[in-house]
Amino acid sequence: MHIYCLGLNHTTTSVALREKLSLSEEVVRSALSRLACGHLASSLAELIILSTCNRTELYTVSSQAGFAELEMFLSEVSGVPASVFRPHLYRYRDVEVACHLFDVAAGLDSLVIGEPQILGQVTRALELARGQNMAGPILNRLFQAAIHAGKRARTETHISRNPASVSSLAASLAERVVHPIAEAQVVILGAGEMAELAVEALRKRGAQKILVVNRTLERARALANRWDAQAATFERLTEALLSADILIASTGAPHLLLTEDMLRQAMTSRPHRPLALIDIAVPRDIDPAAADVPNVKLYDIDHLHAQLEDSLSERLAEAPKVRALLEEELAEFARYLHSLDMLPIIAEIRQRAEAIRQAELEKTLRRLPNLTEGERARIEAMTQALVKQILHAPTQRLRAEAPCPHAPEYATVARTLFDLQNEGLCGFSGQACPISNSAD
Repeated sequence: MHIYCLGLNHTTTSVALREKLSLSEEVVRSALSRLACGHLASSLAELIILSTCNRTELYTVSSQAGFAELEMFLSEVSGVPASVFRPHLYRYRDVEVACHLFDVAAGLDSLVIGEPQILGQVTRALELARGQNMAGPILNRLFQAAIHAGKRARTETHISRNPASVSSLAASLAERVVHPIAEAQVVILGAGEMAELAVEALRKRGAQKILVVNRTLERARALANRWDAQAATFERLTEALLSADILIASTGAPHLLLTEDMLRQAMTSRPHRPLALIDIAVPRDIDPAAADVPNVKLYDIDHLHAQLEDSLSERLAEAPKVRALLEEELAEFARYLHSLDMLPIIAEIRQRAEAIRQAELEKTLRRLPNLTEGERARIEAMTQALVKQILHAPTQRLRAEAPCPHAPEYATVARTLFDLQNEGLCGFSGQACPISNSAD
């Protein structure tokens, strides 16, 4: 049995491919449901899908499947041929998976180091898998350990000091592109969490005129009212383009909302007034061809990588403290993984002992036909207690030795002494993975 992680992120590929592989909650829920019901042929025993604007990752536990099956699964779910994304993938196994996920949950693997959203996204991925009965004991333990590590990183270090996010980077970019920001008309396309973070960051930078445009007016008003902004629906998007100096797009729409033709038409009515477009949505909300429209400047999420705020230097200084903390958490999870190697052996020992106990008990009771039911029960209880007491010390010792380098030798001796089948371990023993020394 092994744990596998297959994925790609902002460091391995561009937003153009990431948006093709970005999976909505509905798609994730459907894929997990089909897998759980057997509608997708697979040997994946457990599966959790983590899909955000910057990454798509599959986590699984399987005794047979490998990375090839995960590639096939991702291709089927996304509709993208595996040959397209295969060169951009990273692959981890067993303890390496924990190393990577701990980095992710702590914010060390994010576009903006220490950003807060990823911890909630990891938690949500676990919830979705649990809802479809695809998060078994091992992935449950892995993700809970990662979430705990992520929380510790944020409470015991300053990795999240001076809160920054993709949305705040977009606001920072907007402030640099349009001067003065207080006089600019800002349009926010979308009313979700990223949109709210963008509005908050813009307000802090002095933006006064903000219009929130969303598919539903109710959600647009809810966000606008919290920040003393205006609200409108997509029906007024063309009108909003005529007055906007800056537009930040962050919806969850599966298709483009602003096409090149829409922007060309809008710019004919304002030929001498520039328009800055910042698209932080994945999949993208704005047609990349909009960059060819005169007087339009288009930035997407990958442009923000070069726009990191000075405050992030403080977070980078905290990275060594976070890594030391993650080493502690990783050691604890590694002990759990190594203990799994001994579980099949312990189970076989108990099964063998129980079979012998029952056989001998049956022979004894046949020779004592006059026993009452109470006497039979007391004899059975005594034999159960004897087996439990005899096996307690050796099984506890096997558990204790599981994390040690000589665990395979202990396993071999145990199988020989108890005459068990000579099978290999689950595959976790002897693996180690130091926390990565690099951060994005």
